Amino acid sequence: MDNPGKAPWHLWVVGLVSLLWNAFGGYDYTMSQLRDPAYLEATMGPMGMSVDQSIAFLDSFPVWADVLWALGVWGSVAGSVLLLLRSRFAVTAFLVSLVGAILSFAYQYTIDLPPQLADNTMGKIMPLVIILAVVLQWWYARSQKAAGVLR
Repeated sequence: MDNPGKAPWHLWVVGLVSLLWNAFGGYDYTMSQLRDPAYLEATMGPMGMSVDQSIAFLDSFPVWADVLWALGVWGSVAGSVLLLLRSRFAVTAFLVSLVGAILSFAYQYTIDLPPQLADNTMGKIMPLVIILAVVLQWWYARSQKAAGVLR
């Protein structure tokens, strides 16, 4: 790095894009945990689930699965913020997120899903996209820490 005191331009781009991506995950988690009817209708309704069915499905999650989901979501949000703050702890936050996401999705892949969700291709692909995004964010944070950009 030419100037160790100055962050490279790509840190700001990656940091802001990752924050926007992860903020949507935070919004989804929050609205789902609040059991917001309008949000559930907008997100689960197109898949053929009523608000009551969506709430019943979310209520069926054991507490530990909700905790893993929270770690996956909020670990990434924290990682993005820490990346923008140039903190080395972004690496740890993304790693926590990765573990939470993998275990949370593993749980979701092993349960009997409602038929509307079991037949949904996007529901099978999106977890893989999310995990790939977290892996890339973790890798990027690690590379920036190794380069001395993160303190």
